[in-house]
Amino acid sequence: MIISNYLIPIIIIALLIYASVKKLETYNIFVQGARGAFDLVVSIFPFIAAIMIMVALMRASGITDILVFILAPIFNLLGIPTEVCELVLLRPFTGSGSYALLNEIFDIYGPDTYVARCASVMMSTSETIFYVATVYFSQTSVKRLSYAIPLALLCSIFGTIMACLICQFL
Repeated sequence: MIISNYLIPIIIIALLIYASVKKLETYNIFVQGARGAFDLVVSIFPFIAAIMIMVALMRASGITDILVFILAPIFNLLGIPTEVCELVLLRPFTGSGSYALLNEIFDIYGPDTYVARCASVMMSTSETIFYVATVYFSQTSVKRLSYAIPLALLCSIFGTIMACLICQFL
């Protein structure tokens, strides 16, 4: 018996029991939450669309290829293979695009190679920084991101360096 198969139904039943004990109107609360989620999606859609368009334009125009060519020696000096440079550059902007690049790396180099392991571990040590900042900061009163974004990018590159370093020894 796998308990994870029953976890979500158990949580839902527990919430319904809690709501009935507290005499809460569960349907109305659910509708209010759904309405709030819809409002959130509508308010952040322009920001997300801008990020998606920017990533598509960067790849289509060849800017990422130029950046990889320029930054590859620096990345190599830091222990990051050239094959994952594009992934390092696009990961802060897009999650689904990063997974597509990871899949390309698997197809080209195989899943059990140094490059693929490095890319996999790097994906788990980094985040879509600009997407997360867009979603979270668009809904808060925080408007000055002077420290948050650079620090997040620094941590992401540090995580990438450590990922590649660890994968060299595995």
